[in-house]
Amino acid sequence: MAVLAGTTARLAPVLKVRRRTVVAGVLVGWLVLFAVLRGHQTLALDQSSLTGLHRWFNSLNDSIGANRNSNPLFLYFFNEIQLAISNFVTFIQSLISQPSGGRPVPTIGWLGVVAIAGYVSWAFGNWRVALLAVAGFAFFGLQGLWQESMDTLALTLSAVLISLLVGIPLGVWAGVSDRVNRILTPVLDVMQTMPTFVYLAPLTLFFLIGSASAVIATLIYAAPPAIRITAHAIRAVPATTVEAAESLGSTRWQTLIKVLLPMSKRTVVMGVNQTIMSALSMVTIAALIDAPGLGKVVMQALESLDVGTAFNAGLAIVVMAIVLDRVTTAAGNRTEDAKRRGNRFQKLRRPLLLAGGVAVAVCAYVSYTYVWAAEFPGSGGIGGSIAKAADSVTTWAQNDLSGVTNGIKNSVTTALLNPFQTLLTESPWWLVGAVLVALGAVLGGWRAGVTAAGCVGLLFGTGVWSDSMATLASTVLATLIVVLLGIVVGVWMGRSTVADRLIRPVLDAGQTMPSFVYLVPFLALFAASRFTAIVAAVVYAAPVTIKIIADGIRAVPETTVEAATAAGSDTWQIITKVQLPMSRSALTLATNQGLIYVLSMVVMGGLVGAGALGYDVVAGFSQGDLYGKGLAAGLAIVLLGVMFDRITQAAARRSGNVSGRQ
Repeated sequence: MAVLAGTTARLAPVLKVRRRTVVAGVLVGWLVLFAVLRGHQTLALDQSSLTGLHRWFNSLNDSIGANRNSNPLFLYFFNEIQLAISNFVTFIQSLISQPSGGRPVPTIGWLGVVAIAGYVSWAFGNWRVALLAVAGFAFFGLQGLWQESMDTLALTLSAVLISLLVGIPLGVWAGVSDRVNRILTPVLDVMQTMPTFVYLAPLTLFFLIGSASAVIATLIYAAPPAIRITAHAIRAVPATTVEAAESLGSTRWQTLIKVLLPMSKRTVVMGVNQTIMSALSMVTIAALIDAPGLGKVVMQALESLDVGTAFNAGLAIVVMAIVLDRVTTAAGNRTEDAKRRGNRFQKLRRPLLLAGGVAVAVCAYVSYTYVWAAEFPGSGGIGGSIAKAADSVTTWAQNDLSGVTNGIKNSVTTALLNPFQTLLTESPWWLVGAVLVALGAVLGGWRAGVTAAGCVGLLFGTGVWSDSMATLASTVLATLIVVLLGIVVGVWMGRSTVADRLIRPVLDAGQTMPSFVYLVPFLALFAASRFTAIVAAVVYAAPVTIKIIADGIRAVPETTVEAATAAGSDTWQIITKVQLPMSRSALTLATNQGLIYVLSMVVMGGLVGAGALGYDVVAGFSQGDLYGKGLAAGLAIVLLGVMFDRITQAAARRSGNVSGRQ
């Protein structure tokens, strides 16, 4: 065994060198053939040109629209779902945001909503969170965005309630059943790796544009965290505890209700938190399919390059995310907080909650009865000041930093993006496909190679091969920047507790901020271009990559680092020779997640001049004759995501296995 282990340890570096050699050989061969065959069989397609598949999608869309009111599948299934969800959203809107019952104001005015928000935050959290909630909701009105904020809140609440109604039972089921867990896992993988914008076009085909499609798209995006985290929470309950309950005669139902769910409550609440954050991010993006709220304000500002208005609405979204995040986090910690406070405060809690409930009821009644308590007073002066400040900063940046920003943009575009995109788009399609399959097989193994071959074949069938390659060029470049940034900042955070405490809140803010809020400032700095889309993708994808790498660096045993230090290694040698090599699997996983997050920004890139697949999807939304091409472009984005997700995951597993053998 010792001889075998030693042989394996010696073979691992050899295999690693051979793999690098093969990759280098594939790339050199590609460059040689590109020089000979450049411009042949590139499958380039004009923006207005359509293939047979695109026309078939258009015909399908037309036939569905024509048969919507006669086809039994629509009459008794899709239309009923759309009607039920639309009515549910309309009901919540009539409570807090839209006129109801012939009244010019909603049922509960601003005073009642603010009081309810504070009371719920206090009941499920603590008084500090309640103050934050009251201040946050009042801030929406002071910004002049009360109704838009309440529309966003109504859509978020609708989507979250439906997501939890579906997600928590499925998560519990997956937690207690290995078979269900095995069935759900690949489904959840697809739901989470598929770029969010790709859901929108097919959903409008069946549910039309509006709140129903927005809620269902949000359900697809927000339900997986609830399912996964709930299943994990159930499975994390110690087996000895379950066995003890069963030995006392508990049935499976009693064990679930009395043991598993109470002991996993805190983790389940974390799943609820993640679902709320995901839903809030998605309902703003769903403004593209006519979802109401703050997202529509940002979209309109994006079209007119109104930085101040976009920043004001984006700030409201961030504040709402912070309030909802703190409320759900405090709800998960309330039991432990109650134990620390002692029984004396627990005895006072019920009468205080009762008195608070009465006060809230009074505020709700007043807001129903009096106009001053129903319509938020003032003209949103703070929002105007915020918009002016944002415009001033943007104007200063455009005037004083344009030389720097244009220089960076032109340098990166000319030196990196243009040559790589030319290589991908002007090589014969079959040559690029062969290179992708070969790299998949070398890096991820034969299964990854088979997956890559299937995805390449389907990409060819979509009819948007050239646009897919242009998107791939921007995606790879953005991912490289994300990984480099992740390594630099992640290593710093992993090695320094102070750096981690300072940087992590910034990363949290980056993850909770809806992705297209910061597109407008980037447009002002870099104009509409592929580089603008790359910068936005980097900002969106960097936080998760940095966190994964930081955790990988932190997981390296301290004894190993101390041994390297004792052997005379300096800081640079410890990082490059010890910590990074031992974090190889984390680096590969970070690359995987960075690439998936970058791909999810492809359609956003289409809104800011990136062209390619993102433009195709956006054009499919706005131009009926390009609907089929937009749908095919969405499918191409999914195929790129699936292909690279499988390759990088397989590479991570192989990397981990090699690390374990060394």
